[in-house]
Amino acid sequence: MDPQRQLRQALLRAGKSLLQAFKEDSDPGIRNSALWSLAASGVDAEMLDVSVFIYAVHHYIPTPPVSFAAPLAFSGASWVPDGIDRISRLPDDVLCNIISRLPPKDAARTAAIASRWRPLWRSAPLVLVVSLLLLQGRASAAPRAVTAVVTRILAAHPGPFRCVHLTCSNMDEHRNELELWLLLLAAKGIQELTFLNHRWPINLRLPATLFSCASLTRLYLGVWRLPDTAAVPRSAIFLNLRELGLCFDVMEERDLAFMLERSPVLEILTIIGSQSGVRLRLVSHSLRCVQLGITRLEDIDVVDAPRLERLLQWDVGQHHVSKNRGKKPSSRIKIGNAPNLRLLGYLEPGDNEIEIRHSVIVAGTKENIVPSVKIMAIQVQFGVRNALKKVPGYLRCFPNLETLHVQSRRDVEPAGKVNFKFWQEGDPIKCVLQTMKKVFFHEFRGSRSKVAFLKFVAEKAKVLEKMVILVASGCFSSRVDVKAKLKPLTSAKWNSKVCKVELFQSPFIEGGDPYFSHRLATDFSCPDPTIR
Repeated sequence: MDPQRQLRQALLRAGKSLLQAFKEDSDPGIRNSALWSLAASGVDAEMLDVSVFIYAVHHYIPTPPVSFAAPLAFSGASWVPDGIDRISRLPDDVLCNIISRLPPKDAARTAAIASRWRPLWRSAPLVLVVSLLLLQGRASAAPRAVTAVVTRILAAHPGPFRCVHLTCSNMDEHRNELELWLLLLAAKGIQELTFLNHRWPINLRLPATLFSCASLTRLYLGVWRLPDTAAVPRSAIFLNLRELGLCFDVMEERDLAFMLERSPVLEILTIIGSQSGVRLRLVSHSLRCVQLGITRLEDIDVVDAPRLERLLQWDVGQHHVSKNRGKKPSSRIKIGNAPNLRLLGYLEPGDNEIEIRHSVIVAGTKENIVPSVKIMAIQVQFGVRNALKKVPGYLRCFPNLETLHVQSRRDVEPAGKVNFKFWQEGDPIKCVLQTMKKVFFHEFRGSRSKVAFLKFVAEKAKVLEKMVILVASGCFSSRVDVKAKLKPLTSAKWNSKVCKVELFQSPFIEGGDPYFSHRLATDFSCPDPTIR
């Protein structure tokens, strides 16, 4: 399939799933940024639903590090009620830090407070969020006016640039400014850059000038063609880049590989909405988290990633795929040297093939297992027997698994029922018998095959502490009906005497997507980002 068509379908799936969340979004940063980018969007509404497009992209980029609150009022002395201006007595570096966290217009207005403040704006690290310029009326929503204001600010401020969000322009109409902006950003020490292009189809390639921004620590690119790296000097390097996000970009395999190779301290890689057919090869001694959303890479090859802790992929909207629209292409996940890999998901038995390259000696025998994984999430069609046959093999690859998330997908191709006997057949599953402490079953709909799986876990898991069942919305009229479906669990011979069973209503519409937060995935203080 053509990459443009693939990304367009991915955007539509993602956006439609997120529109309801957009209406109720508690994060004003995301909400207002998306709204004001919508006002400046040059996307052809006939090609793509604009509101869907804008929110889908903005949902996955970092929230701007400034306040979207009402403009500050500096007139009068109400802000120093006792007549003592203690803030102005703070050291210059502290005041500059404060100014850099204000919206652009308010930051510039601090020069009116007192003579002490006048030179500070130009010496403070710049934070420029284009959507805030629109919100504060600093620029017209017309694309040319937005572009002109951005050019003036980037040229006027001496730097350094702490954070710049360029999210409101169709850069195909401003190619000269595109090159100029990248040169200014590079010359003035840009640290965090989010750069979205409002253009569909995606036919505008980012200039290789991007690689001159060597000071970058965080980079998010949306709706671009990645730079052609064939002519980029091998000396080009993102020496400080720790976080890279590629959102709905068209990319060549060699260009993606080059960006990763030239980022020696990269810790977080996020790819949202890539076209299929791309292979991801991970050779990095710094990567800690890789997350892939709304994408179907042909191969994910973890060759050598000794610090990798989290490998996550999810496919928003794929539960709506029907037989008439064809099956998803299968993909392969190869796990080589990843001794610290702790969290893995969302795997799909039947769609994802796992290949474990490194053998581990267990009781004098070589086994192809990944002993480090403690948390795993899988998506399963319980009505498809061929997919279910692969679940035990998946679980045997991770003998020290402690937490299992099972996302029940709507069965689009029922092919035979699976009973309790099915799970008892075959070799023992070590993690179920010895290490599994928590099981979360998402989108429970009450079929016998699902109950049979839960009963199998209940009767085999010796150290199970908690079984959480999230009931799919709209499947049952009352809690009594749910308990009736789960009656086989009450008569089961539970192997663990301390396990607690908890029932909750799923917060999603029936058939919802994985219960997962892409923002929590990069928060290493959160042990399990699949729980919210």
